[in-house]
Amino acid sequence: MSKPLETIDPALLLSAYAQGIFPMADGADDPSVHWVEPRLRAILPLDGFHLSRSLRKLLLADRFRVTTDTAFPAMMALCAEAADDRPTTWINPVIRASYERLFRMGHAHSVECWHDGELVGGLYGVSLGRAFFGESMVSRMRDASKIALAHLVARLRAGGFELLDCQFMTPHLASLGAIEMPQAAYLARLYSVLSGAGDAALGAAAGAAGAGVPSPPFPAGDWSALDALGADAALGAERATGSPPGYVIAQLLTKTS
Repeated sequence: MSKPLETIDPALLLSAYAQGIFPMADGADDPSVHWVEPRLRAILPLDGFHLSRSLRKLLLADRFRVTTDTAFPAMMALCAEAADDRPTTWINPVIRASYERLFRMGHAHSVECWHDGELVGGLYGVSLGRAFFGESMVSRMRDASKIALAHLVARLRAGGFELLDCQFMTPHLASLGAIEMPQAAYLARLYSVLSGAGDAALGAAAGAAGAGVPSPPFPAGDWSALDALGADAALGAERATGSPPGYVIAQLLTKTS
C-alpha cells in the first residue's frame, strides 16, 4: 500500500503557480489533492481597488490590530474552520503542511486581523516574483477580511507587485474591484509579470499564453517595503499594530499609479 501524501514538494507547487495551476482538496478530511485551472480567473487590479467611504472610515478608525506573517499556521487553521456560511473547506492536512512549508521558505504570507488579542480574520497566499496568489480569506468579525485585503493591496503596491490573483470571483471580491478574465488572458498577464515585462502583453493574450512558461529566477517584489513606510509614518516610534496605521493604508490606496 502506498504511503499517503503528506506534503506537496515546494518546487512542484511553485512551478504549478507559474503555470496558472493550484491545488485543492474536496474536503478537510480528504487525504488527496487535485490540481485546478479555472476557465475564468478572478484578479484584483492593484490600481483598481475600490476604497469605499465606509471602508476608508474603517481604516482610519484602526479598529483592528493588523499584522503580517506573525501567525501563519493559525491563519490557515482559521481559514480551514467550518462556519455557518461555509460548512465545508478545501483545506486538508496536506494543503496546510505544504503551505506552512512554503511560508518557512518565504514564499507564503499572511495578513492577520486581531481584536482584543483574538485572531478574528485575515488571509494568506503565495508570492512568486511580482505576483501574489490569494488562497483564502476569512472573517470572524464584521469587516475583518476587508481590512486585511486593503492592507494586502497596499503592501503589494508599495512592494512593486503587479498581479493579485484571486482565483474565483465572488460578490465580495467584485465589490472591492476584482475583475474576471479567461484563463488565456490570465496566463498572458502572469507570464508577462513573471518575465519582468509588466502588463505590456495583456492585449496579446493568445500569443503570450502560447509562449513557454518563464523560467526562474523571476524579478521579485518587496513584501517588506510597506513596513518601512509604516516606520516613517510613526516617526521611528514603536508601532502597536505591527503594520502601518490605517491612514497610511488609505493614502496608498487613494494614490493612482
